[in-house]
Amino acid sequence: MKTQNIMIVGVGGQGTLLASRVLGNLLMNGGFDVKVSEVHGMSQRGGSVVTYVRFGDKVYSPLIDEGGADIIVSFELLEAARWLKFLAPGGKIITNTQRIDPMPVITGAAQYPAELAAKIASSGVEIDAFDALAFASVAGSSKAVNIVLMGRLSRYFDFPDAAWDKALTEVVPPKFIELNKKAFELGKKQ
Repeated sequence: MKTQNIMIVGVGGQGTLLASRVLGNLLMNGGFDVKVSEVHGMSQRGGSVVTYVRFGDKVYSPLIDEGGADIIVSFELLEAARWLKFLAPGGKIITNTQRIDPMPVITGAAQYPAELAAKIASSGVEIDAFDALAFASVAGSSKAVNIVLMGRLSRYFDFPDAAWDKALTEVVPPKFIELNKKAFELGKKQ
């Protein structure tokens, strides 16, 4: 199998690491060689973060080059735009439409770009943009955006629901498992 490359991008504190652990666990349980990178960026300060997840028969490096990501899962629209150059031709972006203002916007030094999802789509990129925060809130916690996004990602993989359920159960703390299973289902089905 050709190595597949997924980038998970967001802002510090959004749960990108947990999402990458769920995905990595799913893929390892599926018998793939999996490499998951460390989180890069200023995650402790609300800055941009990225995790690379690569899987296939044999994977030699956890890093993804520009133009090499088959899928980018973005927790925030501006992060989807920031990492767009890493998307491979024919790749997909799955993104939360939530807006988190970066420091230059907060201080008034810059403006948040308008109509980002439409601009990304107009560049010829396949984009699946939706309000993951709303689904997370319905599930019971705004912090479940990461698992809502994993639910949406599951639409693009040929793994049975039981495999995703096992990955969630193995990674998510038991006291949050039911909430996260609900978040996953909302992301997948809505």
